[in-house]
Amino acid sequence: MTDDLERKKRLVAAWRGAERVLSRSLLEPTVGELLAELTAAAGEGPDEPADLYGDGVVTRLERRVAELLGMEDAAFFPSGTMAQQVALRCWAGRTGNPVVALHPMSHPERWEGGAVSLVSGLRTTAVTDEPRQPTASEVRELAEPFGTLMLELPLRDAGFLLPSWEELEELVAAGRDRDAVIHFDGARLWESTEWFGRGLPEIAGLADSVYVSLYKSLGGISGACLAGPASLIAEARVWRHRYGGQVFRQFPQALSGLAGLERELPMLPSYVAQAGVVAEALRSAFASAGVPWFRINPEVPHTHQFQVWLPYEAERLTEAGLRQAEETGTVLFRRWHPQGPAGLAMTELEVTRPGLSWTPQDITEATTAFLARL
Repeated sequence: MTDDLERKKRLVAAWRGAERVLSRSLLEPTVGELLAELTAAAGEGPDEPADLYGDGVVTRLERRVAELLGMEDAAFFPSGTMAQQVALRCWAGRTGNPVVALHPMSHPERWEGGAVSLVSGLRTTAVTDEPRQPTASEVRELAEPFGTLMLELPLRDAGFLLPSWEELEELVAAGRDRDAVIHFDGARLWESTEWFGRGLPEIAGLADSVYVSLYKSLGGISGACLAGPASLIAEARVWRHRYGGQVFRQFPQALSGLAGLERELPMLPSYVAQAGVVAEALRSAFASAGVPWFRINPEVPHTHQFQVWLPYEAERLTEAGLRQAEETGTVLFRRWHPQGPAGLAMTELEVTRPGLSWTPQDITEATTAFLARL
């Protein structure tokens, strides 16, 4: 445990000290820096009192999110896990069917500790086991009835994958043909507009409810919003209290979320475009260097995030990236994780504001320097 903590401290120190990065890690800001950002955000908005149990600035955030998504109402939650649990529970009560059809790589299945069944009393059924978005035919052919079809957009653990717009429309139609309601896990829905070629209201409008994150892609402190029909959101607020989410003061998260919507949301299309440039430059650099096997997944990023796979041990790759950051002040890759057969590792790349200045030549040079440290 001590070694892991020391490694984490070393990594964060190297990332903070780096001059060239594709994005800044959420681990980097200090308490003082975050408080300074909150003070600046408070100064840019109306002079208003701190919230009490979610009024004031929290209400302003909820209205803004509902407006952006074209939904009747939205409710703030301290976490996306709670927002999704409440949404799925509310829909199960309304449909009378506790079964949720989803992908086994989706967030409730992988990252919520079995809460769908243990806390919410629901049951899940897998639409497909393939590391991709499900198809409409798979939804139609599910053997048992289900009350809710949950689609994670993008599907993060499969490579931040999105269906095409036509495929998404067909998926939604297939779910409705099965008399199910549609819920979008849209933690990172904000950056999907470029891939779909549609605005947020049109995308969110396909679903009955949508959850969005305030820190993923937007860089807020924490928190999430659940958006949908006014009657559903009113019920969700009751369950939010029952789940312990009616926190006395929530203005820091709300202010940070509003700042992220103003600062980052308009920039996401440029981040997505630059991610395509970075992915192509990496592919060319790996091929030129004679790397025996590599994968950029997906080949053309659907969002401003994608996966990189290399045939080396994860620890070796992480150490090479760390030494590159310490010795050159450039961060190309951060932490790597063992995935698939032994000897394969994967990392996720994200392109944000700091990465917009990188040229293909910059990527090639950084990749060469990284490979030299393996």
